[in-house]
Amino acid sequence: MAMKKDIEEIHGLFKTYSNNRDTWAIHAQEDREFRYGKQWSSEQRATLEARGQAPIVVNRIHPAVEAAKAMLTTNKPSFRVSPREDSDNQTAQAINGMLEYIWHISDGDQVLRNVIDDYYVTGMGCLLAYQDPLKDSGKGDICIRDIDPLNVYIDPNSRDRGCEDAENIIISRLFTKDQAKKLYPMYEKAISNASTDNFTSDMPQTTREDDGEAIFPEDSETQTRTNFGEGDEYIRGYERYRKIHKELHRVFETWNGREELIDDNAFEVYMSKPAWVISGQIVVNPEIASNMMNKLNQQYSQMATQAKMSGKKVPAPPEVEEVTHRELLEEGKIRDVVVTVKRVEMCVVMGDKYLYKRTLPTEFYPVVFFMNMHTRTPYPVSDVRMVKGLQEYINKTRSLIIAHATTSTNLKVLIPSGSVDMKEFEEKWAQPGVGIEVDFDMGQPIIAQPAPLPNELYTNEKNAAADIDHALGLYEMMMGNSQAAPHTYKATISLDEFGQRKMKSKLSDIEFGLRKTGLVVIDLMQQLYTEEKTIRILKPNNTVSKYMVNKRMIDDKGNARILNDIAIGQYDVVVVTGSTLPTNRYAQLEMYMESFKNGIIDRIEVLKKTEVFDMEGVLQRTDEIGKLQQQLQSAQENIKKLQGDLQTREREVYHAKQAAELEKFKAGLDGTSTKAKAAGTVFEKRLDDALGQIKKEVRDASKPTKGSTSSKS
Repeated sequence: MAMKKDIEEIHGLFKTYSNNRDTWAIHAQEDREFRYGKQWSSEQRATLEARGQAPIVVNRIHPAVEAAKAMLTTNKPSFRVSPREDSDNQTAQAINGMLEYIWHISDGDQVLRNVIDDYYVTGMGCLLAYQDPLKDSGKGDICIRDIDPLNVYIDPNSRDRGCEDAENIIISRLFTKDQAKKLYPMYEKAISNASTDNFTSDMPQTTREDDGEAIFPEDSETQTRTNFGEGDEYIRGYERYRKIHKELHRVFETWNGREELIDDNAFEVYMSKPAWVISGQIVVNPEIASNMMNKLNQQYSQMATQAKMSGKKVPAPPEVEEVTHRELLEEGKIRDVVVTVKRVEMCVVMGDKYLYKRTLPTEFYPVVFFMNMHTRTPYPVSDVRMVKGLQEYINKTRSLIIAHATTSTNLKVLIPSGSVDMKEFEEKWAQPGVGIEVDFDMGQPIIAQPAPLPNELYTNEKNAAADIDHALGLYEMMMGNSQAAPHTYKATISLDEFGQRKMKSKLSDIEFGLRKTGLVVIDLMQQLYTEEKTIRILKPNNTVSKYMVNKRMIDDKGNARILNDIAIGQYDVVVVTGSTLPTNRYAQLEMYMESFKNGIIDRIEVLKKTEVFDMEGVLQRTDEIGKLQQQLQSAQENIKKLQGDLQTREREVYHAKQAAELEKFKAGLDGTSTKAKAAGTVFEKRLDDALGQIKKEVRDASKPTKGSTSSKS
């Protein structure tokens, strides 16, 4: 009964929302067709062709949209995650890595390009974040994808830019039953038995006409050619999102700080789960508990054996008690508080069959809107609609110019009636250099030439094209027009930066949606990624970033803990301002080079801002060169030192030689002096001997003889 009520309610809401958005949907489809070249109505084409003029299209809107889209998606958006409470910042870094991983596996760059394209053309881009249980070999992954805005039906009473105040949001489109079965493989039987009476196309018909070059989903011409599902049965699918208030159990585990919000069913399962108290420590993971008990038993066996051998008292065995979470709740180890929170309920209906309903683990709608010119309604205005009149003016002006050129090359001649044979006259008039005989008595021929077009007409067309670019936040210099650029390098860089300021108004709308996408993805991530998961992200410069979440481990003290438990806590997400906009590579590299020269940053930061693909190889080679340079410098210093020591030794040897020569000379002088002294001594001795001999002779001579002594007496 409840299922039937949900089906009837969804069908009724779809009709109501569809009727309220009819005007906007027609404008959005017309803007989309206008962008792709369907810029003349059937009446305008018929009128121009009747006048002999070509309904030519000079499409200035498409390249302008592509240029704006290219500018806003030049780089990949950079997310920054921070915890709202005092929690592990390393976990926030891991969540940031998970966001980058989800962006990569979802081909987020292309998704963002499609969203911004719809943002400019229809006035609203739509992005959906969802859990895909079939990804990663059945483990599941979070993914994002873009949605056609014409497949989204919003509560017309919504006033919020992100439609968070909408009572309901419905995503609906036509599927073949085969498509629906592949999308929901577990509900094949229900889809096979489903039927629908609503084959109304989501793409409304417009008055624009072309030659059939542009084909859109559910285009009437396509439906006619395929007989609307020739060989297949079409069915309308509905995904309805609404916000509900739900009572949940806020469970807090005091021993590890883990906090979780669970419903009644999950709470009963949680209460019946076993836990182990091992030596006073609570462990809830069976594997970790088993490892801890085995380790403690081994330690106890060793201690008991050692005690018996030494004759000491055998210690008591380790205390291990198996309890339930309910017993821990009664003991106060677990705290439980019932709280009321907002949650998003998702209900899926295919035709007249109810498939399933589930409550998403987030308070934000997983459908993220990127509103352009928000009018405080779910029906924003697009840039294409604002410049449509200028584009029509360009087309009409160009058609007039071509018609004037055609008229100028085919002159009209007014001749008197009956004066010439018209058939012969027209044949000769088409031939160059041929004289034509006429009878002037019948009247003077008049050659009618069209008046030349004023130069102001060409100027106005050029100004209209520039106005379209300016309306979309573009300037000629930013699109590579060298004539509009200044003559100096610095001035060009400055004007390029100033020109992007107007684009930053659009960028704020995009960053608003990206931030909300990050918040929704984190909520979905905390529910899905409960097991250990390791991801590796290959950077453009060939480096690999590795992130690990929910890794169960035991520290040195034997305490069990989970590394990067992303299910704990709440986190804020910001998008780095301007991260998707282009930067002037030369100016940025110049700034980084100056910082490197001044020692503010290292060469790795400089290389990040270059287009060097093999940055790791460059760093490795530069490190090797740096090491060789250091070795060479060290060797040169050693050589200089050795040269200095050698010079010192040479001086010492020279001085030693001089001292030796001096000592040798002194030794020679000493020998000569000794010889001289010896000679002098010998001479003195001989002189003394000679003197003594003389003195003796004198004494002897002075002594009286005996005879003389007697006679004297």
